[in-house]
Amino acid sequence: MSQFIKIYPENPNQKEIDKVVKVLKDGGLIIYPTDTVYGLGCDITNTKALEKIAKIKGIKLEKANFSFVCSDLSNISDYIKQIDTSTFKILKRALPGPYTFILPGNNNLPKEFKKKTTVGIRVPDNNIVIDIVKKLGNPIVSTSIYDEDELLEYTTDPELIFEKWQNIVDLVIDGGYGDNFASTVIDLSGHEPVVIREGKGSLDVL
Repeated sequence: MSQFIKIYPENPNQKEIDKVVKVLKDGGLIIYPTDTVYGLGCDITNTKALEKIAKIKGIKLEKANFSFVCSDLSNISDYIKQIDTSTFKILKRALPGPYTFILPGNNNLPKEFKKKTTVGIRVPDNNIVIDIVKKLGNPIVSTSIYDEDELLEYTTDPELIFEKWQNIVDLVIDGGYGDNFASTVIDLSGHEPVVIREGKGSLDVL
């Protein structure tokens, strides 16, 4: 049976954060709030958990385009190749915020993602998930959740999310209502930024 934990984003209770981190370290799956839609995530270093998420999504793990949720810019640099000044300036302007940036991955990527040349990076403007990543000590792999009936209408009510996912994941965080808009996805792996999906984040950061 899944746990359902209320955490307030303004001042996350560290005991509750510790509970979430324990679930992740034990290879569990969590659903958590971000600055956009609720996300489904696990510890980036846990192969079994990664495989579970890929299975839920109905895709092969090596083909999955999961985002890495990092706590800050220095955390990002562990997984990406050296970036130029203009790319760094965009990241500094935009993060933390409702963006997913596609960047060239380096050799530190977990073995499941070694074949990938790029990786999607998120630093959400949400204290709950940032505290979880900091305490965990490494990023969480993330994908957004949505209703199968209506692919664009993301689930926003934590209680309804728990009702639907309680037999699939190990823990659901109630961090208040989620947003209806996904993150803006921008590819920064080439010479010029390319907007892949326009979502909640403004394009003024480019």
